[in-house]
Amino acid sequence: MPQSGRRFAARRVPLLPGLVVLAVVAAVALGAWLQFGERQALDTVHTVGRAEPDRVDVEATVQRVDAAGRELVLRVQVTPRGALAEAGGISPADDLTLQTSTATRGDLNFKAHQRISTRDVPVALRNGSIADYPFDAYETAVEFGAELGGEKVPVRVVFANNDVLFAATVDAAAPAGVAFLDIGLARSNSVLVFAVFMMIAMWALAVSVLIGSWFLVTRRRGLVWPALGWMAATLFALAAFRNTAPGMPPIGCLLDYVAFLWAETVIAFCLITVVVMGIRAERGTETAPEAV
Repeated sequence: MPQSGRRFAARRVPLLPGLVVLAVVAAVALGAWLQFGERQALDTVHTVGRAEPDRVDVEATVQRVDAAGRELVLRVQVTPRGALAEAGGISPADDLTLQTSTATRGDLNFKAHQRISTRDVPVALRNGSIADYPFDAYETAVEFGAELGGEKVPVRVVFANNDVLFAATVDAAAPAGVAFLDIGLARSNSVLVFAVFMMIAMWALAVSVLIGSWFLVTRRRGLVWPALGWMAATLFALAAFRNTAPGMPPIGCLLDYVAFLWAETVIAFCLITVVVMGIRAERGTETAPEAV
């Protein structure tokens, strides 16, 4: 080997560990940045309404988004303040009614002088479809108004999102003491990254099986049982892998039509083709001595 070629090889080999370390550091930094962004989004609190002395505070937190059922669960904690409250906001001074929008199942009523408990309120979603997973997005509108003893009182709403699978955007307003929130929901960055990775991995496995089957068929290798076992295991493993998709989307979503169903079809076709051509190759090797 020429001296120049040896020097070039000696210089090139040490670069590989450095590039690997650099790629790992970049991947970890990107993952940390994405996780920090999602944590910041979950910690974001939207406040609507003025902090008047005599008011009703409403803490509304998204606990769970059911995209298949087209509704979200909103945990509502109501706390009267000032002259509207007793025992520091534990109970209302008079009968309290928290009026909500038509997207919910009804108003919330609290008896006078009785302890107020947290309520889980289902809220219907509009627009969007889970068939678009993982790029599905939804909208809803929530309204909060309050009456104490039959008279309207101002409301101040604090809204937050605790569902890590969805990112929420809020457009809020509070005219005449009533809080209006237009809420938009879309899949979080972690769900999008994992779902896209799943689609790429499915196609990569399907192409790997296709290349392996092409090699076996063109070389007339016959029935190579380890290769057949790998193909069959990949066929069934993809179904289990698909079921790990965050949010457990039903069959027939965009993820299936873009990657999963096609990958399963390609792998099944390759497996059947390798078996059929392998049987023909095995028969050919068995009859070859007789022909001679």
